[in-house]
Amino acid sequence: MKQYSTFIFDSCVFLPETGKIELNYALDDEVFFTETIILPTPYALRPTPPSESALFALHLIGGISYYKTCCPKTIKIRSGSLSPEQAKFWNTLYTKGLGEFFFRNQINFHDLIDFPSASITQSKPTPYALRPTPKLLVPIGGGKDSTVTVELLKKAGYDITLFRIGKHPLIEETAKIMELPLLTVERHLSPALFNLNAEGALNGHVPITAYLSLLSAIIAEIYGFDAVVMSNERSANEGNTEYLGETINHQWSKSIECERMLRIALKDSGSPVEYFSLLRPLSELSIVQLFAALPQYFSCVTSCNTNWRLTATLSPSPSPIGGGAGGGGNRWCAHCPKCAFAFTMFSAFLPEEKLMEIFGKNLFNEEALQPFFRQLLGLEGFKPFECVGTPEETSAAFLLAHERKDLEDTKAMQLFVTDVLPKIRGPKKLIDSVLKAAPDHCIPKSFTSVLHAHS
Repeated sequence: MKQYSTFIFDSCVFLPETGKIELNYALDDEVFFTETIILPTPYALRPTPPSESALFALHLIGGISYYKTCCPKTIKIRSGSLSPEQAKFWNTLYTKGLGEFFFRNQINFHDLIDFPSASITQSKPTPYALRPTPKLLVPIGGGKDSTVTVELLKKAGYDITLFRIGKHPLIEETAKIMELPLLTVERHLSPALFNLNAEGALNGHVPITAYLSLLSAIIAEIYGFDAVVMSNERSANEGNTEYLGETINHQWSKSIECERMLRIALKDSGSPVEYFSLLRPLSELSIVQLFAALPQYFSCVTSCNTNWRLTATLSPSPSPIGGGAGGGGNRWCAHCPKCAFAFTMFSAFLPEEKLMEIFGKNLFNEEALQPFFRQLLGLEGFKPFECVGTPEETSAAFLLAHERKDLEDTKAMQLFVTDVLPKIRGPKKLIDSVLKAAPDHCIPKSFTSVLHAHS
């Protein structure tokens, strides 16, 4: 494939008459991309266009899917201007958000990304002023995390509307059980991207949660919501491996570092929308402990990405929160690290009989998953490039399942008992530390009581 020298953020337009947002990009003014976002209908729910700064931010984050095709050294922006501080923000977001992509493609990212800046006058950040009964927009993706967030907020009596990118029957089933209004955005990637991929363009993981976050903020602004409530846990803060002197984190755009950066960026842009993750103090294991008390969702929730895979014939979001086909009707592929990790977490709180109902088989005995269990336990390699928890969480889950004794004869449990358990000096202390809520979060004071009972 031809190597292009300049990536261009050409223009971004909001079309109120059709409820569409168009994001336009180019490589050397030779290859052109247009990404289209179709807003929920009826758009007349609140015909307020997004602010220019919010639309500009969405344009910049949306460009990452097209920039990575060949990672040009020069970046040109025609849709707006950045201050030096804002340029630094986008340099960091692109560099850390593409960390796994750089690692897999063995690209030296040092001094690679350089967003242009100029001396511009920034407006004073707008302080958030949540109403006594704020309207909340909660992105859902068909998994346990957003389900727990929704149920915690429902129990606390908040006014909640669900939000998703793309349609999928599993998400629809989950939303139906929640009995809450659901807004759906359609995201159509540019066909030119698939053409370049077919020609050998670079491809790989992008910080999709950052995209979802900024898109959610725009939707909240348009439709009059006070806050976007995410479901990112503290486990996402830990990276996977080191590369060229930096930590590579598959979940960086779900980390508290990225959350804080996005909060500052939204405030600096004048956004009236509060943004935070309700589950930030909790580990993956703590979230599953809460989810285990919600059996109404056992038949529809999944964490396996097979359900969200895209092919080149599809054009919605490539994220786990989006449309896409896959899974063949089976919610768990039983061949990926996420299946191995999810089964381990669930095994801590649910008996074998219930695990069989949810997963269809005992994944602790699946031969294809045994290497992943070794990685998840920290016995070899590094934590898989998936949204999975830490080795400490995995060990704590195995300890809890081991105490119940109904999975003792499985291959994964025998691995744990033989290779890991003898090295754990304080089992109860390990479990307690994993289940204890952490103090590091961005949850507004008015929402801290939602998690108070679980701290």
